[in-house]
Amino acid sequence: MKIRKELWFGFGLMGLILAGVLAMVISAPTMTNGHYGLLMLSLVVVAIMLGFPTAFTLMGMGMLFAFFAYHSGDQTSAGAIRQTLDLMVQRAFSVMSNDVLISIPLFVFMGYLVERANLIEKLFHSLHLSLARVPGSLAVATLVTCAIFATATGIVGAVVTLMGLLAMPQMLRAGYDVRLTAGSITAGGCLGILIPPSVLLIVYGATAGVSVVKLYAGAFFPGLMLAGLYILYVVIIAKVKPTWAPPLSAEQRRVPIPEPLMRMGATGNAWALGGLLNGLKGANNHGVPAGYMLRQLGIVMLPALLFAAVAVLSYQSATRMVAVETYEELQPMGAGAAFETSNDDAGGLAAPPVEEEGLSEPPGADSDAVALPPGAEAGTTEPPNDSLALPPGAGPATQAAAGIEPAATTQPASQGYWIGLGVGALALAVFYGILSYARLEVFKMLLSSFFPLLVLITAVLGSIVFGLATPTEAAAVGALGGFLLAAAYRQLTFNVVKESVFLTAKTSAMVCWLFVGSAIFSAAFALLGGQALVEQWVLGMNLSKTEFLILSQVIIFILGWPLEWTEIIVIFMPIFIPLLDNFGVDPLFFGLLVALNLQTAFLSPPVAMSAFYLKGVAPKHVTLNQIFAGMLPFMGIQVLAIVLLYLFPAIGMWLPEVLYK
Repeated sequence: MKIRKELWFGFGLMGLILAGVLAMVISAPTMTNGHYGLLMLSLVVVAIMLGFPTAFTLMGMGMLFAFFAYHSGDQTSAGAIRQTLDLMVQRAFSVMSNDVLISIPLFVFMGYLVERANLIEKLFHSLHLSLARVPGSLAVATLVTCAIFATATGIVGAVVTLMGLLAMPQMLRAGYDVRLTAGSITAGGCLGILIPPSVLLIVYGATAGVSVVKLYAGAFFPGLMLAGLYILYVVIIAKVKPTWAPPLSAEQRRVPIPEPLMRMGATGNAWALGGLLNGLKGANNHGVPAGYMLRQLGIVMLPALLFAAVAVLSYQSATRMVAVETYEELQPMGAGAAFETSNDDAGGLAAPPVEEEGLSEPPGADSDAVALPPGAEAGTTEPPNDSLALPPGAGPATQAAAGIEPAATTQPASQGYWIGLGVGALALAVFYGILSYARLEVFKMLLSSFFPLLVLITAVLGSIVFGLATPTEAAAVGALGGFLLAAAYRQLTFNVVKESVFLTAKTSAMVCWLFVGSAIFSAAFALLGGQALVEQWVLGMNLSKTEFLILSQVIIFILGWPLEWTEIIVIFMPIFIPLLDNFGVDPLFFGLLVALNLQTAFLSPPVAMSAFYLKGVAPKHVTLNQIFAGMLPFMGIQVLAIVLLYLFPAIGMWLPEVLYK
């Protein structure tokens, strides 16, 4: 039987790992526990590549080598077994008591419900019509749809599979190159790994002890940057090689106009706002009910109403002045007190002079007069100021009665507000100026597909990033939103809920068992001294910060070939994280680099899972090699994104620093 190239690659990689372990054993003068820890790490990788379940492989190897670590000391076999079981229980309990992990099943449940609401077909259709004049419009619409849907679901396999069924036939019928088609679908489907609410970021945050809220804020702009680079590449390819992405024909760009509007004489290029206003006069409605035209006009006016609401709310926020309480009259305790050192006892405090016959009077005091407050002259009984002092918290009426002008509660709006308002008004005017009946129909399609997802994503991410809710609370809101979306689109059946709950339980159980296995494995690795040996080896190389980051990202890139991102996070991040302090690397910044890099786990041949997802639903004439060839340019774009993030850290660090100073 002929063995495929992928199997030869896998066996060759396992052979290299085993050869490296064998060389380490032979070259080491004595086998320490640290060497056994590295041996355990190598065996785990080989076992996972052979197809053993990751979570139970980690637990089994961890318990076996933990027993070896305890037994290698003075412990008896019974004592080593007891300590190993205690370690397993303690690590499992510590993982299960992590509150952050509660958000994983909720986000997954939201994703499965949104996936079954059948929004992706409407979303793709409306986006490709709205982007029809952009070069490579079908591929661009595919990437935008994948980015939006991946943000709402975060399930790579589901997004790639659905887009393979929906977008790939249309792109191939339109004459798109197979490689560009496959690369756009697989790369766009993987954006859910990085763009929040990403399960990867939750797993990394729980593993590295980094705030998930800050990770979400930090990953926002890198995710947009990567999606933008993908779109830019597609547009350039469509310009340079028009045969790879031919423009859509007039028939493919045609938008059907509803029959009532056509009775009014509406055409695709006619001005929608003017036509609807003229139709309300009565003479030009041609039998179209006024209620129908009012509903259409209400849809047209939605952007104006939204703009007005945002302008009013932002004006109130821009002009509101926060009252700052000042305490100018108060002085710190001891202010003005002078301590003199004694001439006889330097270094100590001088005692106050004491008169022989009793207590002394204050300096300058007259025994027959009452001391006046500071600033008051002798013989005066009125306060030094013309106005009476008011108690703290006195209201405007009290201040007015006392002759005091109340403090201002508003301020003029800033120049930036008026510039933003002007830009928004100009955009609104352009929107209404070019709003034809065809564009109105596309806008209505977007209202029913794009904007519901946008509201859901904004509610979930906005509540997290701006501190209105914890990730767990926001995940609960997202799950409720997915439930309501499925109900609104009449897809909320018992079978849909049952399948979503079952798949959520399956995915959550996999993640939780991975965490338990990783915790036991990491504890055994630390007991054997493997972490100390790795740290000693890395520090012995005298690497700079840049060299360490390059080395770590190259290792993660290579690990992305045989392993999935979950295995890389739970196995290797506990090894890298303790090294970050030695090189002055922020764990948040390192996590963003890792999140960008780990997309290669789904895009790097020959073990690219997204390629196999797409191959399962692609036409028979599309080969796996064509899909791999299409993914390679997008892998290069990922490397470019990693370099840009390293050269300009503010891409990922600016938003967390602004929001969470």
